[in-house]
Amino acid sequence: MNFDRMRFVAERAEVGEAREAVFAVTIPEERGSFRRFCELVGTRSVTEFNYRIADAHSAHIFVGVQIRNRSEPAQIAGAFEAHGFATVDLTFDELSKQHIRYMVGGRSPLAHDERLFRFEFPERPGALMKFLSSMSPNWNISLFHYRNQGADYSSILVGIQVPASENETFDRFLATLGYPYWEETQNPVYRLFLA
Repeated sequence: MNFDRMRFVAERAEVGEAREAVFAVTIPEERGSFRRFCELVGTRSVTEFNYRIADAHSAHIFVGVQIRNRSEPAQIAGAFEAHGFATVDLTFDELSKQHIRYMVGGRSPLAHDERLFRFEFPERPGALMKFLSSMSPNWNISLFHYRNQGADYSSILVGIQVPASENETFDRFLATLGYPYWEETQNPVYRLFLA
């Protein structure tokens, strides 16, 4: 048993014991919809969050949340649907649990002016909303990846579309945010697979 095997066993146990629900959610590709979706998730513990800008009209999010019982996934899906977000419950879908959750993303011709960052967010409710609430409405999130690792801090990967004329303002925003960060825009792996 190694650490990779332990992570796999833990992930499978979460879904098998009805402690994690997994969804594919479609949101409008417009500024503010990502934030509205996050507000809807609320204070639930998010286990995974994958998003990549895809087309000019809609975006697909792969999200996992902790649950307490087997009836919760239907309730959560219903809440998403009631707020206008088309939702597919993937909680018991083997393809999603074993493969798709790791493959969301890719290049997007719509990701112009994208800058890529790794952030360390404290693992507590409200950390993401603090980040989203302090962003300028002129900046668009074009990529987002989060996976709960069971630590006090989580590594978050975020692509943000920042017009070149606003780079100085954006850099000031980063300096006052209070979360450690590393810019990865020039990282060769990002250039090969996502840019």
